[in-house]
Amino acid sequence: MARTPNFLKAAFLMPANLVGLLTAGASSAMTGELLPSLVALGVEGVYLGVALSSKRFRRAVRASQPGAKEEAAARQQMEALLAELAPSQREHYQVLVGLKEKILANYAKLPGGRVLSASSEQRLDTLLTSFLRLISTLNQYRNYLNSAERQSLEKEVRLLEAEVAQEANPRLKDVKEKRLDILKRRLARFEQASESREVVSHQLASIEDLMRLTHEQSIAIRDPETVNRQLDALSAEAHATDETVREMERFLDFTEETSGPMPHGTRVR
Repeated sequence: MARTPNFLKAAFLMPANLVGLLTAGASSAMTGELLPSLVALGVEGVYLGVALSSKRFRRAVRASQPGAKEEAAARQQMEALLAELAPSQREHYQVLVGLKEKILANYAKLPGGRVLSASSEQRLDTLLTSFLRLISTLNQYRNYLNSAERQSLEKEVRLLEAEVAQEANPRLKDVKEKRLDILKRRLARFEQASESREVVSHQLASIEDLMRLTHEQSIAIRDPETVNRQLDALSAEAHATDETVREMERFLDFTEETSGPMPHGTRVR
């Protein structure tokens, strides 16, 4: 999470502003009159007020900050993930965001709370990002686990098994056995995907439970060291979730590559 820019400092250090102040100061020094400096200070106050209230100026300052591009890309990715979710899933996510804000507010009340809250926010955001990625991957799994397709595949396996048992031609039997092996492996992947979906469902519930527990503990917490232990638990959960997401994404990538013919020279995603 990028730090909030110092807009006042940015406005003051604008080259045009510095030139104007230096010119007024030099004019007062040369003439011995304070009027140019007083006028410059009055104009400066108006300028700073206008600059700080300008949304365009604030956007420009944010864009010039180190890591601004990376932060913007991460925000776009988050918005894309949110757009893919069902309304009920987005509402669920917003509940967790609300818990995050309450946790940070409670941490801010502790000794050194400002620093503690800032360092905690990044870990909480990491966990929320993992939550979003996990829901997105779960939705992809649900699309993959199409019950009609699975029933069709099971029927095809049964029919082919019967054909293989009755096939007298050695060459045809060999070809059918190879095809039957491929179909059975596809069925096995359905089983694997179904198990992974259940794992993901429990991990999503674990993230929600952990966020609620962290919020409940933050209400009465008095020791910053206890906060660190809570944050370690959040980080561990985020790491475990990322491992699951990567594993499922590898599974889905493999499924896409083997699900049908691809145009030459193009990877369809």
